[in-house]
Amino acid sequence: MPAYSQRYDAALALAARAHRAQLRKGTDLPYIAHPVHVALILERYGFGEELAIAGLLHDVVEDTDVPIERIRDEFGDAVAQLVAAATETKRANGAELPWEERKAEKLERLRTSGPEVAALKAADALHNTRSLIRDLMNEGPAVWARFKRGPRQSIDYYAAIGAGVRAKLGDHGLATELDAAVADLRRVAEQIGPG
Repeated sequence: MPAYSQRYDAALALAARAHRAQLRKGTDLPYIAHPVHVALILERYGFGEELAIAGLLHDVVEDTDVPIERIRDEFGDAVAQLVAAATETKRANGAELPWEERKAEKLERLRTSGPEVAALKAADALHNTRSLIRDLMNEGPAVWARFKRGPRQSIDYYAAIGAGVRAKLGDHGLATELDAAVADLRRVAEQIGPG
C-alpha cells in the first residue's frame, strides 16, 4: 500500500467526523484512536488497503448515524461488506438486544465469514484487549464496571473471538498475538481480582 492514499485519507476523515463526539469507554481518550489502531494493526500485518480502510470504518455504522449505503457509495462493495460483517446488531423491534445474543451473532458471523473478516475482528479485539489490560493495570478492577458483563464473560468472549480467528487464519501472526493478549488479560484479571 502506498504511504498515502486519497481513499484512506477520506476514510480517516469520515471516521474522525463520525466519532468526533465519542470517547473510549470510561476514558477521556477520543474514540477515533481505536479505529486508527485497528487500521495500523492490519497494515502492520501486511493486509491491503481495503481492509485497512474497513478498519478505520468498522464502528462507524454500529456507533454513529452513518448508513452502510454511504460506506458502499464512497468506498465500494468490498469495504462495505467488511464493515457490515463487523457491525453488531444492537436493537431489534425497538428493543435493545441482550449482550449474549449480540455477541453470539458476532461469533457466528466470524465463523461463517472469510479470513478478511477474521483479520478485521482480530485487530479490533487485539486493540480492545490490550487497552483493557492497560486500564486494569492503571485503574484496577473498577474498570469492569464499564462493561455490561464482568471479567469472566468478557474474557471468555475475547477467547472465543481468538478461537474463531485461529480457525480462519491458522498460525498467522495476528492470531498468535491475539491469543497472547487474551492470555495476558486473563492473567492480569486474576492478579487484580474481581471488580
